[in-house]
Amino acid sequence: MEVLIPIIVVLLIVSLKQVNQYERGLKFTMGRFTGLMDPGWRLVIPVFQSYQKVDMRVKAVDVPDQKAITRDNVSVTVNAVIYYRVQSAEKAILEVQDFYYAISQFAQTTMRNIVGEVTLDELLAHRDRLAERIREIVDKETDAWGLKVNNVELKDISLPENMERTIAKQAEAEREKRAVIINSEGELAAAHNMAEAAKILSSVDGALHLRTLQSINDISSDQSNTVVFTVPLEVMKAFTGFLKEHQAKKTE
Repeated sequence: MEVLIPIIVVLLIVSLKQVNQYERGLKFTMGRFTGLMDPGWRLVIPVFQSYQKVDMRVKAVDVPDQKAITRDNVSVTVNAVIYYRVQSAEKAILEVQDFYYAISQFAQTTMRNIVGEVTLDELLAHRDRLAERIREIVDKETDAWGLKVNNVELKDISLPENMERTIAKQAEAEREKRAVIINSEGELAAAHNMAEAAKILSSVDGALHLRTLQSINDISSDQSNTVVFTVPLEVMKAFTGFLKEHQAKKTE
């Protein structure tokens, strides 16, 4: 009896297994799956039983750089990150050999296929939409493996150097186009305003003369410039008549 007690204590210690809160355990009895093990201390009989723990937390899979060709025959390099978690520990162990490796390989293939279905402009402009399509396809396929894909993020899209230069030239040409359009719109608005001002000045007697005198007064403060003015003929006639009258008065 004294010998059996230490043996029983040793067997209990060896049989006692701990499953953490973020884990689930699968118990196998003589090779057959016999149930799930919840978090806590659980007994696993040596030799007859074994167990395997599965981490239920969200995992991030870094999909390595994948070279693909878009629909418009542009070679690109794309990498992504997949966030997923194990939804069914039983399926994740019994239905697939290595679910971490399997989801990574399937994501790589799916990403290449999706990139090949779109043009380069669509890939650059609708990155979130493509990432959502990849997520839906991978999530649907891995559902049988007990996995739930939460999110897919396309981290980087690399282009060949010659294509980057071409895109830069295209962007520069687009900016120049907008600059020319804005400049022409400004010229058109200025022309309309000048035409409207000319109509107002011509419709009021003496307004043009006042405008001319105002312009002369504005430039009179700077004596270093020589300015040539075109004066209307009627102004010259009036000024000549004034000079003649002034000289006539002096001679008298």
